[in-house]
Amino acid sequence: MLSKFAVVISCFLLCINVLHAQPDRWQQRVDYQMDIDMDVAKHQFKGKQRLKYTNNSPDELDRVFYHLYFNAFQPNSNMDVRSRSLPDPDPRVKDRISKLKSDEQGWHKITSLKMDGKDCKWEVNETILEVELPKGIKPNSTVEFEMEFTSQVPIQVRRSGRNSADGIDYSMAQWYPKLCEYDYQGWHANPYVAREFYGVWGDFDVKITIDRKYCLGASGVLQNGGNIGYGYEPEGTAVKPDRGDKFTWHWKAENVHDFAWSADRDYKHVVYRRKDGLVFHFLYQDKEDTRKTWEAAPLQMDKAFDFVNKNFGQYPYKSYSFLEAGDGGMEYPMATFLAAGAGLGTFIHEAVHAWYYGLLGSNESLYAWMDEGFTEYVTSEVENYLMQEKLMGGTPVENPHLDNNVGMIRFMKSGREEPLSIHSDHYTANAPYSVGAYVKGHVILTQLQYIMGKPVFDKAFKTYFDTWKFKHPNVNDFIRVMEKESGLELDWFKEYFVYTTKTIDYAVKSVGKESRKETKITLERKGLTPMPLDITVTYKDGSKQVYNLPLDLMRGAKKGTEFTGNKYSVLPDWRWTHPTYEFVIEEKLKKVDKVEIDASLRLLDVDRENNVWGKKGDEKEEED
Repeated sequence: MLSKFAVVISCFLLCINVLHAQPDRWQQRVDYQMDIDMDVAKHQFKGKQRLKYTNNSPDELDRVFYHLYFNAFQPNSNMDVRSRSLPDPDPRVKDRISKLKSDEQGWHKITSLKMDGKDCKWEVNETILEVELPKGIKPNSTVEFEMEFTSQVPIQVRRSGRNSADGIDYSMAQWYPKLCEYDYQGWHANPYVAREFYGVWGDFDVKITIDRKYCLGASGVLQNGGNIGYGYEPEGTAVKPDRGDKFTWHWKAENVHDFAWSADRDYKHVVYRRKDGLVFHFLYQDKEDTRKTWEAAPLQMDKAFDFVNKNFGQYPYKSYSFLEAGDGGMEYPMATFLAAGAGLGTFIHEAVHAWYYGLLGSNESLYAWMDEGFTEYVTSEVENYLMQEKLMGGTPVENPHLDNNVGMIRFMKSGREEPLSIHSDHYTANAPYSVGAYVKGHVILTQLQYIMGKPVFDKAFKTYFDTWKFKHPNVNDFIRVMEKESGLELDWFKEYFVYTTKTIDYAVKSVGKESRKETKITLERKGLTPMPLDITVTYKDGSKQVYNLPLDLMRGAKKGTEFTGNKYSVLPDWRWTHPTYEFVIEEKLKKVDKVEIDASLRLLDVDRENNVWGKKGDEKEEED
């Protein structure tokens, strides 16, 4: 028999183990040091990479994988064939890769790779480097990889490359051998076909040596800016790295999951210092047709960051760069690529990605909608705010998300929608992927707002950011935060909206006389997706009563604090298996002017024509 002391110790150890199993999942850690020497005449560079890799998983790893993104820019690559096989190829790509000449293509050539000083065996499988380790990486241990490589920068086709359509010399995204992510689901060594990314959290110390005539912008904070005449402030003591006609730019980015940079001989560099200490860098070619937008951007982005910090979570880094680069707009940690003619909406969208992608590092390949859709939701909020502040053209509205619902319903009716659970690379076409990621991801938040009530949703959405920043949240993590903050069960919502393409359609079936002083209202569920409902009854004297009809699957109801000014009451649950629902109001039929499902227009109801009773003589027909 165990002594009392032993029992106490055993219980204590059990509690410790349970605590360690709580919400903070393990995640891997990287520490990159890279020295890059650019040969701009050949558009090639030599690289040395020292990578400390910490295996925080419970598994021993006998192999690792690296992404070699530049290898996608070769004829007959996965990205090339995929683009030419899609029914609706990206117009920026189409068949362009198949036509690249040898000196226009991209590639990485690995010349040496060691782990803790011992040679590794490796095989290049197009955009994935498969590495067999000389020994396993034990759980909770750190090893060091040393790699030497040579790379060629391709003509800019998609996101990365040289000589963009705007005339930017180098747009350097997905440009280095990048260690693939290993998480609780295993390795994520997906070949690159132009879609999404997933990276390991860590620190980057990057030195880029390039001809002095180039000006650079990048993720991170420049360490030797005081030695360059572009207005950068030095971050501590730095010795001027001088290699004759070249200069070495030294950047550090801490606790990020990627690193991007751009370079151009004609960049104008504008520095904007915010009151909270954050420094904005704007690097762009000063052209007459785009100057107005770039000159207005510092103040607009300052106000945008104020709004997002206050309402959605605080941006934690010291720097953020807006770089004219790439082929449209693309987000990276602490930086964004923007085309010269990008509008304010694109500036906002890409900046908001600093939160939903940059700080909430979801696996974009599996949950692109958790980045793009959430970013779109916040972008709409920011744009509406900037309209109120007269910093953006247009008229602010009460609900800036309604047009998104309309667009989603239109696409659902087209029959082309595919479930959000599909891996980003494996949609049948670009359209269902794009609409799913951007539009339906946005819709998921508006529908949760409808279910939970706006005040509760707003608090919960910010809590989600604060809970999962600097981590890799998945859909279950997101829904759990929503459940905890609302007190509602929401797994049913996740199942319908993520794993199916079923639609919402509710109708007011009838409104009739129940008794001399009572009216019976009958509702019908015509669509396959169940939802709670807000029903507004308007009386002939202009007064209104709002009834919330919870779904039994929710195990609760929203509080209805958004309906101040109207009477509000909660009805008994509608069981999701039942196609109809009846309830009685204590008012004469002749005093009822209108009955409407979702007067706020927030519900993603595919047929709003049957949502209202009280038009075209409905009340007269019912009373007769």
